[in-house]
Formats: sequence, C-alpha cells, structure tokens
Amino acid sequence: MSDGFDLWPVTDVGSFGYLALSGELTPLEVGTAVMRIARCNDVDPEQDDRPPRPADPMGSFLHGLLTFDSLFAAGGLRVTDSVTGVTFLPGCCNGLEDWREWHQVLESEWQIGFGHDPDPGAERRGETVLLTVDCERSDSPVIELPALELRRLLAGAEDDLAGFLLLATDWADRTLPHHAVPVVTALARALDLPPPR
Repeated sequence: MSDGFDLWPVTDVGSFGYLALSGELTPLEVGTAVMRIARCNDVDPEQDDRPPRPADPMGSFLHGLLTFDSLFAAGGLRVTDSVTGVTFLPGCCNGLEDWREWHQVLESEWQIGFGHDPDPGAERRGETVLLTVDCERSDSPVIELPALELRRLLAGAEDDLAGFLLLATDWADRTLPHHAVPVVTALARALDLPPPR
C-alpha cells in the first residue's frame, strides 16, 4: 500500500498483497518493492548505535535500509499446491532475508519453523518434504512434495530474487542516482544475495 508515498513512483498492491519478486517486474513494481523493503526497516535510531536520521526526506526514509546491520524484507517464500490449491505461507517474523533457511529442510530430519500466526513448518521424511500450513492445528492442510522438487523450487526462487536485484540495480541508477550503490548493496543484504556490482 503506498499510503501517499511520493519519493518515487509506486503502484498499489494492497496493504497485505504479495508482490512476487522476479526479473519480470515493471519499474513501478520494482519501486514498490524497494519502498516496502525500506519501510520494513524505517525505524528511528534512538535506541541503537546508528547515526541520527538525516533531515532530507529521501535520506530519512532510506536511513534504516542503509544503516541497519540486519535487514528485514517482509514476505518470505510461499508454496502453492497447484492440484489442491493449498498454500503454505510464511508466518509473521519470517521474511525474504531468511529464504536460505529452506535449505535446512533438505539437510535435516527436524521440523523447521517459518514464523508464527499461523505456525507454518516444514520437515523432510526420507525423500518427501511435508509443508504444514499451521503446526498448531491437528487438522492443518499439508503439502507433500519430493525433496528434489523443493531443490528445484529453491533454485528458481534464487534466480527470481537475483533477477529482481538486477532490475532494482537499473531502477536505482535511474531513480535514486545519489543513493543507488548503497541502496543496491542493502537490497542484496536484505535478500541474502551477492551485490550485482
């Protein structure tokens, strides 16, 4: 949701709408994604060791994105079973910065949690991965997929995030020329990817 945001052009995808990051986004969608990631980290530096917030509107809005050590990118990965329509959504406190944790599902026999409210969890049983939509419910829907399919999905997610980061690099060069390098570096950290520069 743009909420009157006017530092650069954005589009409205709704307050809780998902915007799937990929190399296929329009410039307005890239601007929206950057705005949302920056907004997730737009916290006053009063209670930590970061420098004071700049007075100019652009520097003030980007301050958290550019100064936090650990960045948050709300959303996370979701999986939809195309046959049953069941969707595994990340819970709150699980963001895109944690997407590599999905590899732990493939490497252990323990259940890995992906946030709460709902409480989604994933576990590997042999060559099958079980994605439980809400581990707090005994009747929760479950998606079953082969471990090899999860590997393929994770490789596709990494490609999509890298494609988005390349688009965001071009977008930042055009839209935020004075902040482009630090913004792209911060986005790469937020998405746990190497910077494309």
